[in-house]
Amino acid sequence: MVDLLALTLIVVGLFFFAIGTLGLLRLPDLHSRLHALTKADNIGLGLLALGVVLLDGSWQTGLKLLLVWLLVLFASSSSAHAIARYAGRRGGAQ
Repeated sequence: MVDLLALTLIVVGLFFFAIGTLGLLRLPDLHSRLHALTKADNIGLGLLALGVVLLDGSWQTGLKLLLVWLLVLFASSSSAHAIARYAGRRGGAQ
């Protein structure tokens, strides 16, 4: 049962990665693309990490993946903010 839940979380996480990539390719402006990438990829990574932790069953792996996920959350939000701010200063968001 745990393996099925873990597999489901991993597949849903990969689905969120695919949706984020589709948003990057299809959305019209920079701010929409950044939103799609940061939100979908962060949720996807969290679900993927949770699925891997369930498969591994180790609390050490869980703590390491939680730390990685938190660092990615911080890095993606900071970089998206910096990119949007730079685009705003240049006068164009395309």
